[in-house]
Amino acid sequence: MTKIDIVSGFLGAGKTTLIQKLLKEALHDTKVVLIENEFGEIGIDGGFLKESGVEMKEMNSGCICCSLVGDFGASLQEVLTTYAPDRILIEPSGVGKLSDVIRAVQNVKTQTEVSLSSAVVVVDASKCKMYAKNFGEFFLNQIENAGLVILSRTGNISEEKTSKAVEIIREHNRKAVVITTPWDQLDGAQILQAMEEKNDWMAELLHEIQEQHEHHDHEHHHDHECGHEHHHDHEECGHEHHHDHECGHDHDHHHEHEHGENCTCGCHDHDHHHHHADEVFTSWGKETAASYTGGEIKEMLHALEDEKTYGMILRAKGMLPDGNGKWTYFDYVPGEIDIREGKADLTGKICVIGSGLSEDKLQELFAK
Repeated sequence: MTKIDIVSGFLGAGKTTLIQKLLKEALHDTKVVLIENEFGEIGIDGGFLKESGVEMKEMNSGCICCSLVGDFGASLQEVLTTYAPDRILIEPSGVGKLSDVIRAVQNVKTQTEVSLSSAVVVVDASKCKMYAKNFGEFFLNQIENAGLVILSRTGNISEEKTSKAVEIIREHNRKAVVITTPWDQLDGAQILQAMEEKNDWMAELLHEIQEQHEHHDHEHHHDHECGHEHHHDHEECGHEHHHDHECGHDHDHHHEHEHGENCTCGCHDHDHHHHHADEVFTSWGKETAASYTGGEIKEMLHALEDEKTYGMILRAKGMLPDGNGKWTYFDYVPGEIDIREGKADLTGKICVIGSGLSEDKLQELFAK
C-alpha cells in the first residue's frame, strides 16, 4: 500500500518548509517520492529539496489544473513502477485548486494499491485575510477541500490576527483540523500524526468531488467571459488600494478552453467565478550565469513592493551565484524576504509569480 499525501498552500505559504520538516523529523526512515508541480517556466523548488535525497518528478507545463489532466496519471504510474515508494508527497502549484488535485488522484488507474492519506493546506496566517479577499477562487478552494489546515508564521503575528485567520478558515471549512502552534514548537511527527488521523471528512469529500465530476460530465456548457476588479486590501498599512483607479489595472479576461471528458480544470466548480490559474496569475523567469551579491538581491526584492511598476508580486524565489564561489538562495512574499546561502546549482534561476506582471520592468530589474 502506497500512501499519498497532498501538501497544498497558496504562493509562499511555506509548503516546501513543511515538507522539509516532515522529511527530516518524521519520514527519514520512509521511502518517499515527491511529485511537484511548478506554476511558471522555471522549476525552482526541486533545487531546495534535492538535498534531502527525495526523488523529484517536476512538471513545469503551467497551471496544475491543466497539467494534471495528462501528465499526472503518467507521472504517478511511473513513480509507482520505478520506485515502489511507501509514500508519495504531492506538492501542487500554489495557485492550483485542491479539489482538482484530489480528483486527479482519485481518477488515476493503477495496479498498485494506493490510498489518499491526507489533503493538507498550509495557510500564511499573516496574509489570510488579504488572499481570501483578493484571490478567493483559488485560496478558499484549498481551504474548503483540506482535511488539515496548518497555519504558518503564527509566531510572528498577534493572537488577534491568528484568531481572525482561524475565523476565515472556519467560515469555509468547519470539519478540518487546524494547527495554530508555531512550527518550531512542534515536531514533524506530531504534524504527520495530525495528517493521518482518520475521520469521516475524507470519505465525504471524495464522494462529494466524485458526484460533482459526474454531474458536470452531463452539464458541460461553459460560457467563460468575465471581467473582475481586484480591490487589494493591504492589512499591514491599513489602506485599501483600488487598482482600477490608482494603478490602471483592468483585469478583463476573455478565455476560450476546450473541455474534454477528462478535464479536471475546475472550471465548473460551483459557488465561485470560473477562472483558470493562468488567467489570473502570470509568471516570469530567467536563467542566468551572472553573479549577484546578497545586497543586490535584497535591493531588487525590496523593489518588488512597487506594485505600480512591477505588478502585484505574490512570490519570487531563486538561486544565484555570488561571484565568490558561493550561491545565494532567496524567497520573497509581500513584506517578507529570506536570503540565505545554498548549494551550487547547474545555473542561476529566478522566478516571479503574481498578477498583472510587467515583464519588461522585471527584466530590467534583474538584468546584469
